Amino acid sequence: MSEPDHTLPECPIARFLTVLEGPWATLVVRELLAGPRRFTELRAALPGISPKTLSARLKGLERSRLLTRTAYAEVPPRVEYELTEAGYRLRPVFTAMAEWAERDLPVR
Repeated sequence: MSEPDHTLPECPIARFLTVLEGPWATLVVRELLAGPRRFTELRAALPGISPKTLSARLKGLERSRLLTRTAYAEVPPRVEYELTEAGYRLRPVFTAMAEWAERDLPVR
């Protein structure tokens, strides 16, 4: 993966946390791990996210080369977001986070 167009920290964990800036970016990636989604599908899957925040997170993930945005020349226009190979390589990280939370952070 080539360098994103913004400066990232030297520490790999700090870079990871910078790119997945907060819970919304992480949850967007989680949703896209299932395959390409449209903006409205992502909003429906993420109750509480504002259109402005979703748009900002999508743009950030695109800048970081974790997803691609494809606009189709149709009427009405259709735009899909899909993880890149680098984005899909996050799957084991997300699996590990979920397994850890299930084991060590019980809901009750």
